[in-house]
Amino acid sequence: MDFIVEGFIQGIGLIFSMDEETLNIVLTTLQLTGLSMLGILGLGLPLGFMLGYFDFPGKHTLRTFVDTLLSIPTVVVGLLVYAFICRSGPLGDFELLFSIKGMAIGQLILGLPIVISYTASAIEGLDSRLSMTLKTLGATGTKLALTSLWEGRFQVLVAAITSYGRIIGEVGSAMMLGGNIKWHTRTITTAITLETGKGDFALGIALGVILLAISLSLNIALSFLRRRAAD
Repeated sequence: MDFIVEGFIQGIGLIFSMDEETLNIVLTTLQLTGLSMLGILGLGLPLGFMLGYFDFPGKHTLRTFVDTLLSIPTVVVGLLVYAFICRSGPLGDFELLFSIKGMAIGQLILGLPIVISYTASAIEGLDSRLSMTLKTLGATGTKLALTSLWEGRFQVLVAAITSYGRIIGEVGSAMMLGGNIKWHTRTITTAITLETGKGDFALGIALGVILLAISLSLNIALSFLRRRAAD
């Protein structure tokens, strides 16, 4: 029991002393998740709008497929992406394996279904008179989509935060695609896994506290946005 208390004290010390290795791991994590979220939102918002707004043959089947991807295991995503970006894969020439960009592809696949599904639900939940009013005012294409997304902005923000929570806490694909390389692709979750296995509880606890703080912030934001959306 003493080693846990000692590890916790040392871990807190690493946080307040701005330990270089701890800081690098946190910054790498933020860089990775930031890049991933750019792709997730850039693709997920327009795709979610189209899925929720338009009626077309096979829509319900597609919606079921997207919802199924919400629970896809991270190691499965890592395996599939690895097969494509490894040296012998079709994208091997781009040298994406064991890089931030390669890891971001895996996280994009994990987070994209969340944004698509939640955004589609937000659009479907809008007052049907909104679309008619916008069309009467001459809104088409991009303006129609942006206005609809703005009206459902709280649900869209919930989608973004939920997606971020999904990718920042995953370890399977990050470990497989990044290789957990020190000073390069080591993230909070992969570092916790490695350091705990080595018996370095101080660094693991320090990173665990940071990850818990991020998770708490995300949940507080989610709770606030859900209350606003319900008003």
